[in-house]
Amino acid sequence: MSTQFMTVKQTAEHLNMSVQWVYREAPKVGLLPYRFGSGRNAKLQFKVTEVHAWVKQQRMSGG
Repeated sequence: MSTQFMTVKQTAEHLNMSVQWVYREAPKVGLLPYRFGSGRNAKLQFKVTEVHAWVKQQRMSGG
């Protein structure tokens, strides 16, 4: 079974955030990308399971 990844655009859409936010802020808040390739042709992608886990961690407790 292969690991599924989302592009930066897909990740932004999934989180309802901008692509710029994903590039700039996601790594600062603990959502770390994977880099495929090098130099100008490098592609950043996010592991689907890690994005889902990060979202769950953001849940605020009521009370």
